Amino acid sequence: MAVLSDLSVDQGADYSADIVVQDGNGNVANLNGYTVKAQMRKSYTSSTFTDFGATVANAGQGLITITLSNSVTNALKAGRYLYDVEITKTSTAEKTRVVEGQVTINPGITQT
Repeated sequence: MAVLSDLSVDQGADYSADIVVQDGNGNVANLNGYTVKAQMRKSYTSSTFTDFGATVANAGQGLITITLSNSVTNALKAGRYLYDVEITKTSTAEKTRVVEGQVTINPGITQT
C-alpha cells in the first residue's frame, strides 16, 4: 500500500522532493533495476495531467527525487490536484505505487 503524503508547491517556483522507498518491513528498498514515474491530475478521471521529473537518485538507499520546473508550476492553476509516484521493476514490468496524495498549488504574486 502506498504512503499518503500531501505536497505544497509554490506557483512559478522550482520544486523538488526526495522520497525514501521502504519495503513492507520498513527497511530501505533497493531500487536497482527500477524506473520511476510520477504524475498529477486535477481529478482521478481527468484526461489531462502534468508529469513530474522523476528519477531514482540513489538506488541502494531507496532514494527517488521528483521535480517540477518553474515554467511548469507557473502554467498550473492554483488549487488542489492529486498525484502518485510509481516504481516499475524493469525485469518483470511489475508496478508498485509507493506514494500518493494531494498537491496544493499556492498562487504566486511575482510575475516574470
